[in-house]
Amino acid sequence: MNTPVITFRNVTKNYTLYHGLTGGFKNFLFRLPKAIKQIRDSKYCVLKEISFEVNSGETVGIIGRNGAGKSTLLGLMAGVLSPSSGTVEVKGKVAPLLELGGGFHPDLTGIDNIILNGVLLGLSRKEVAHKISAIIKFADLGGYITQPIRTYSSGMLARLGFSVAAHLEPEIILLDEVLAVGDADFQKKCMNKILEFKQSGVTIVFISHSMDSVREICDRAIWIEDHRVKMTGDAVTVTKAYQSCN
Repeated sequence: MNTPVITFRNVTKNYTLYHGLTGGFKNFLFRLPKAIKQIRDSKYCVLKEISFEVNSGETVGIIGRNGAGKSTLLGLMAGVLSPSSGTVEVKGKVAPLLELGGGFHPDLTGIDNIILNGVLLGLSRKEVAHKISAIIKFADLGGYITQPIRTYSSGMLARLGFSVAAHLEPEIILLDEVLAVGDADFQKKCMNKILEFKQSGVTIVFISHSMDSVREICDRAIWIEDHRVKMTGDAVTVTKAYQSCN
């Protein structure tokens, strides 16, 4: 029996558009009610009435053009964004790999940042200590692991960020273009780790502009177009339909 672990019900996400004060601050005060209404009504719709489910153990790709709302979907799943209307339900321990290296402190060493980031992502210091050797080995940064991360390249930060997140033992993984960072060897390492998660029954939601990667990793794909779900189905069928229109 399929058990939904991620459920979107009629989800809409709007962002308020802020405008400069035309006519000056005094003019703004004199027309305050109208100005406030104008600000409230100036909204940009990122997602509109989105509904779908992701089942436990499923690997789902989210595809679409830039600006379609794909990253916003992951932000809603991760809990860092709230819907303007509708409901989002997520059941399980989530590892969001949305911004590799996000939350790192530039003046701390790689080792110190492993401890810091691990705790921020929900591990206890004891759990981080138990996993730190495996994290360091996977990151494969050599002597740089004892240096402040302000000396790291973007590829090195990506290695460290992915390594920490990949050792959280999550039930749900959210991936946003992770395979597009780092060198070829690191990308292959990431791919192998993701496939390991898939084989172990972890639920994966994966955003990518690489249709080959979506077909390799995903069971199913959801195509977002004009801020709505345009098509959902098996990954091969949906990605081919998307490519035929782009």
